[in-house]
Amino acid sequence: MHPKICVVTGIGPGLGRSYARRFAAGGYRVALLGRTRERIESYAAEIEGSLAVVCDVSDAASVRAAFDTIRTELGEPSAVVHNAGTGVFKDFLSTTAEELQSSLSVNIEGLFYVAKEVIPSMIREGRGVLIVTGATASWRGSSKTAAFAAAKGGQRWLAQALAKEFAPQGVHVSYIIVDGIVDMPRTRTWLPNRPDEEFISPDAIAEMAWYLAHQPPGAWTFELDARPAPEKW
Repeated sequence: MHPKICVVTGIGPGLGRSYARRFAAGGYRVALLGRTRERIESYAAEIEGSLAVVCDVSDAASVRAAFDTIRTELGEPSAVVHNAGTGVFKDFLSTTAEELQSSLSVNIEGLFYVAKEVIPSMIREGRGVLIVTGATASWRGSSKTAAFAAAKGGQRWLAQALAKEFAPQGVHVSYIIVDGIVDMPRTRTWLPNRPDEEFISPDAIAEMAWYLAHQPPGAWTFELDARPAPEKW
């Protein structure tokens, strides 16, 4: 029996690491994708049987090469958690065209390239899961999120289009709206006076992804939102 394969993009100290650990704990071989080899190899060292693969999701050739490596080393993925993303949080007049393009490339093109790599094999197998990490900005724009909201909004609509097109062929695409501050060393440094209850646990979000990945086809969910109890929405 071939092992189950999960790919996690955007590996880092917050959500990416938690996603990878949760799926590994559930019996998957996990491929960890990120732009910095030293970083992803350090996380791979924590997870037995995992594979670290350098990948820039905004570059189609890089994504293609990464998935070629995964297929060679591990096999075809049956689950993908697309966590790679970037954000620009500046007033509109200070936001450059290059920053807008970078946001669009990572958030929208990144999902497009990853989906192109994994959906065909999922269709052949008649099953597969693609989960995308979203943000509140995918619902609405607000001050200082012009580039970020445009990118995450486009990403959400792309994910929804994929969900509707490929569900009849057994491919479950879903989107997690993360509405709040993810608890990790960087955010704790930025916000040292925030109480614990205002941070979102990355392990709790990973548990949501696990739930989405194992729903029965008769009750699939496209979108879940998660926020700490004090968060205003």
